Amino acid sequence: MKTTLLTSPDQSKAWFVVDAANETLGRISVKIANVLRGRHKPTYTPHTDTGDFVVVVNAEKIKVTGKKNTDKIYMSYSGWMGGDKHVSMETMRANKPEFIIEHAVKGMLPRNKLGRQMIKKLKIHTGPDHPYQAQQPQPLV
Repeated sequence: MKTTLLTSPDQSKAWFVVDAANETLGRISVKIANVLRGRHKPTYTPHTDTGDFVVVVNAEKIKVTGKKNTDKIYMSYSGWMGGDKHVSMETMRANKPEFIIEHAVKGMLPRNKLGRQMIKKLKIHTGPDHPYQAQQPQPLV
C-alpha cells in the first residue's frame, strides 16, 4: 500500500459562509478551524494547507455562555514596563467584534508558519453582508 500525500498544486479551494448569529463561540470556532485546516476533506494532510476559505457574517451577534461576557478578559502586552492592557469581552464586542472570533479560531490552529497561512483564509464581517459574492460561497453546515 502506498500513501499518497496531496501537494499544493493538486488542491482546490472552496469558499464557505457562516452566519454567527446566535451561535455559541466555541462550537462555531471548532467548525471554522476544521475547515481552515482541511479536516473536513478526505485528502487532509497535516503538514499541508489543504483547507478552504471561510467568511463569517454577523460577528457581533455571537453568543457565549455563563458570565463570560463580563468576566472574560483579553490581555495584550506592548513589551514596555506596565504596557499590558486588559479588555473585557463586553468592551471588545462593542469595539472590535471580529477579534473575538479570530482569537478563538487562531487558538485552535497550529502555532507555526502553517497556522499563520491558514488564519489568512478567515474573513470576518459584522452585519449580514460581505464582499465575497463573486466566489459563490456555500453555507457551512
